[in-house]
Amino acid sequence: MLYEYLIKSYQPNEPIFLCDIDLPVSNGNLRKMMKDLCDIGKIKRFDIGIYYLPKKSRLKGGVPLSVDTVAKYKYVCRNGNIEGYYSGYTFANMLGVTTQVSYTIEIVSNNASAKVREIDLQGRRIILRKSRVPITNENYQILQFLDFLKDANEYYDDENDIFENRIRKYIVDENIKKDDVDLYIKYYPDKIYRYIYEMRLYDVFA
Repeated sequence: MLYEYLIKSYQPNEPIFLCDIDLPVSNGNLRKMMKDLCDIGKIKRFDIGIYYLPKKSRLKGGVPLSVDTVAKYKYVCRNGNIEGYYSGYTFANMLGVTTQVSYTIEIVSNNASAKVREIDLQGRRIILRKSRVPITNENYQILQFLDFLKDANEYYDDENDIFENRIRKYIVDENIKKDDVDLYIKYYPDKIYRYIYEMRLYDVFA
């Protein structure tokens, strides 16, 4: 019963969180059933309470589940619900405003229990920050944008045209509206107003 449920509900190498499994069994029995499936190789255990269906591969031992994928599902987006976003140098690298690739993953999430917390996940360092306001499917792009501008001085100088162009592209691609920015900007430092003014971003908002 459990294995059939898993293969219908999850793709190979998609994190399976024990707390998400919706079956009429006790937590103790569920853990034993998951262990039994691990013992016969039907599923694999990534960490405490996290499993996955192994992806078929010619490589011995299969393709392991990546830390980045687990971090994304645990803190950013799971089951279609967005509860976080990438920040800091992680997001700066995604935008292409810096070539610096950090081994640390920086995330702002509803699922953070403290203002700032460092987590070691299978040897990978994660800096997890609590969101200033609840993150939803509707506002995460705006909060990510404002959060990034908060530390813009780390990536930006007056002659950095690439920075401004990438920021402008993000605003257009994500259809960020001036009214939405005005709604949330009060939760962030006043210096964000200066960056918006200096880069003339109000001309770009929808």
